[in-house]
Amino acid sequence: MPNPELPQGRSRALFRVSGSVRRDPAINSWLRAQPGELGTIARHWFVLIRELGDDVREVMHDGQATACIGDAAFAYVAAFAGHVNVGFFRGAELPDPAGLLVGKGKSMRHVKLEPARDVDDSALMALIEAAYADMKRRVGSEEAEVGEG
Repeated sequence: MPNPELPQGRSRALFRVSGSVRRDPAINSWLRAQPGELGTIARHWFVLIRELGDDVREVMHDGQATACIGDAAFAYVAAFAGHVNVGFFRGAELPDPAGLLVGKGKSMRHVKLEPARDVDDSALMALIEAAYADMKRRVGSEEAEVGEG
């Protein structure tokens, strides 16, 4: 489980995107349009993300299939010419014992997936599940704070 205490200087503000829905037809179209092995990879991982729970919402954001709890983004899948990224909006705070996450930003991290390179599927799924659980907790905490106020 991620540490609920953030390192000093980090914002607790969630990254919010408008327009998230249960199933976004634009994402289905985008997933179908991804060619070859990269398309297979992108579809595989986004389907697993969207099936995490009934509370998962989705939206195309900056050309990326983005998964949210409500409007709070927690993961995305992005396809490029030679690889697919499975990324996490609070990835810097996720436990990553397999060392899959790359990136040096304040919050975001991603796993780079390439057709010719194996990835530890169970470790990636653990990251996805941790990001989902973390965002559920964060959204729930925000809702509780609003209800108390």
